[in-house]
Amino acid sequence: MKNLYILLFSMVFVACVNSEKNIETVVEVETSTEEITVNKQQFEGEKMTFGSLSEEEFNEIVKANGMIDVPPHNKSSVTSFIGGYITKTPLLVGDKVEKGQILVTLENPEYVEIQQNYLEVAEQLNYLKSEFTRQKTLFDENITSQKNFLKAESTYKSNLAHFNGLRKKLEMMHINPTLVEQGQISSTINLYAAITGYVTNINVSNGTYVSPADIVMEIVDTDHIHLELSVFEKDILKIKKDQVIRFKIPEASNDTFMAEVHLVGTTIDEKSRRVKVHGHIDNTQTNFIVGMFVEAEIIVHSNKSLALPKEAILNVESDFIVLILKDETDTEYHLEKVKIDQGKETETFVEVLNSGDLKDKQIITKGTYMLLSGGE
Repeated sequence: MKNLYILLFSMVFVACVNSEKNIETVVEVETSTEEITVNKQQFEGEKMTFGSLSEEEFNEIVKANGMIDVPPHNKSSVTSFIGGYITKTPLLVGDKVEKGQILVTLENPEYVEIQQNYLEVAEQLNYLKSEFTRQKTLFDENITSQKNFLKAESTYKSNLAHFNGLRKKLEMMHINPTLVEQGQISSTINLYAAITGYVTNINVSNGTYVSPADIVMEIVDTDHIHLELSVFEKDILKIKKDQVIRFKIPEASNDTFMAEVHLVGTTIDEKSRRVKVHGHIDNTQTNFIVGMFVEAEIIVHSNKSLALPKEAILNVESDFIVLILKDETDTEYHLEKVKIDQGKETETFVEVLNSGDLKDKQIITKGTYMLLSGGE
């Protein structure tokens, strides 16, 4: 019986030793395997492709936010310097207007009173001018006193100043003084467009009373739209005139549009610690709307480097690897894993710092993950 126990113990010990040896062998094979074999039929079925290093552009960028805007001289707030009631508003938001086009019509009895005053002063002026001329002649001939002459001169010039003031006021109301002098008095005035552009806001309707402080409507000329961006203080010294700007309008489009830096602000906002950057847009790209929010990237430095598509690179146990063609037979590809050092990235490419290791190599650029999973 004692011999039987010894025999059984020996068999169990040998079995355990053999089992440990097998485990060690399997682990060694998995960690040391640097090659993968794939048959060509599978390669084509999975639509895998070979490629090589390509020269791509990598940019150092500064991110910024902002909006589509126009210069101040391309905006016009329509107001009346004298109050009145709106009697005609033929326009709607979005309508295009030409410079000098009638926008709204206002009516007020005060307009009639101003024209009446102008006529009265004009008539008095004719008499006072004649009296002034007569007194000057008499004074020059020593027929009248200097006092009478100066009084006539003062009255005439005071009335002339009043006349000129009323005349200018009529012109500002867009009323022709010559027609008023001919007896054509109007109870209405028109407000005209100061610039060519599009109506962006209307604050009145028929019957509304507007005072000189009220903005009747707003017009924007979109022929010279630009980007108004805000850049953080820490990045502003990198920004220079003529640098390229790529921007998106996330709420309206997935497209990327182009602009360039035109002006860099010289003051920092005390609250946000940001600086304004003015960018010129290529207006042929699309019909932008003033006020759109934009997300922008300003390219402050650019260089070209050898790179691979992101799809070609795998992250395996904290290493970045690619699969290159080592050799092939009639039915199989033999691939080798090569570790790479990554540099800068774009949306689709990754810079390869150790590009010499991959020079003139055929690299799997599509289907790599599936192939590696199958190989392991």
